[in-house]
Amino acid sequence: MEAKYNWLNSLLNKNKSDFAQWPDIQWANFYIANDYQNKREDLLKEIGNSLLFKDTKPYYNHISKGCEICGSGKWSCLFITNKCNANCFYCPTTQLNDEKPSTQGLDFDNPDDYADYINNFQFDGVSFSGGEPLLFFERTLEYIKTLRIKCKSDLYIWMYTNGILADETKLKALADENLNEIRFDIGATGFSLDKVKLAKGIIPNITIEIPSIPEEKDRIIAMLPQMIEAGVTNLNLHHLRLTKHNVYKLVKRGYTIISEERPLVMESELAALEIISKAKELGLNIGINYCSFHFKNRFQKAGYRNVVAKKVFPDSSVTENGYIREYRGSSICYYTVKLFSNSEQLSNLSTVNIDGKIYTFSIAKVFDQLNLAIEDKKRIDELLENEPDIPPADDLLFKIWQLEYI
Repeated sequence: MEAKYNWLNSLLNKNKSDFAQWPDIQWANFYIANDYQNKREDLLKEIGNSLLFKDTKPYYNHISKGCEICGSGKWSCLFITNKCNANCFYCPTTQLNDEKPSTQGLDFDNPDDYADYINNFQFDGVSFSGGEPLLFFERTLEYIKTLRIKCKSDLYIWMYTNGILADETKLKALADENLNEIRFDIGATGFSLDKVKLAKGIIPNITIEIPSIPEEKDRIIAMLPQMIEAGVTNLNLHHLRLTKHNVYKLVKRGYTIISEERPLVMESELAALEIISKAKELGLNIGINYCSFHFKNRFQKAGYRNVVAKKVFPDSSVTENGYIREYRGSSICYYTVKLFSNSEQLSNLSTVNIDGKIYTFSIAKVFDQLNLAIEDKKRIDELLENEPDIPPADDLLFKIWQLEYI
């Protein structure tokens, strides 16, 4: 396990360095982290075997179809604007300015180009996010209309909103374009269900999607029967994470910060698991899932890498984690493919024609190991044939394991 501990230690050092100007951050020490891990394992035992996507998504009852598509990697999220009309303390970004609709660094000036992208890369689901999509309702509606005209009929479409601007007219207009699911962040409206209730009977699937705020845990548990009555079928709880935008507000709340690939609020995960455990104990008729940072950071990214790599280099060996692998016996290399807007003025870019559309991309090497010894090759062969139950202790194998499986 030495390689894993070295990696975790490097993450801690990096995170502390990145946030060095905020000395009041309460970083979890070894004893706090160990206690947290024990509590987490106890809660997972209470929840049972309801774990998806390599145990990164604990859930109760069921998850929405949108979440299923997300986990499969066949989902595109279009940020229709970066401007928002709420001021949530947990928001990780500024969200002050309206910008072009974009996804994964790609800008889409018009809905036809976005529909072509969805068709060319064969996505099964599309979500509209922001910012706040209802701030630019006609734009949002036009993109949905175009998807319904140009894409397959069973494309699953959902939208995220804080609900502030939601009204019956807008909801019916969205329903007329066959919006499958709407997700409300009620944390932006003081946990009011008024706008959620408006969607009942109009939008087929209603979800509440909020960060798991530790001090609101009991309120959320108490509200679960009210959510069900309001027509909510799913509650999605996110892991609070620390960013340079929200650090001042999170520090004031005295949260304990766990260092992983990003700094995370320790109490947030525990609160989410407690909510799921309580819902199971009460036998409530609602689906609840905890969208952990590890799920978002690993599965969502891996899914997108897979979609792009297999389309741009269809004859290559693409790993489960979405990297192109070149393994020639004496060397092993991994590459990642990234799409860019055609307007990008960068060097070392290439183009590919996919179903009549030209896409600009780059390919970057993320790891290589040359001049492999015979013993190295044998161990790598074993690793690729059978994922180990625990991370390899060897530095070389650990790095390959990360690229292949997490």
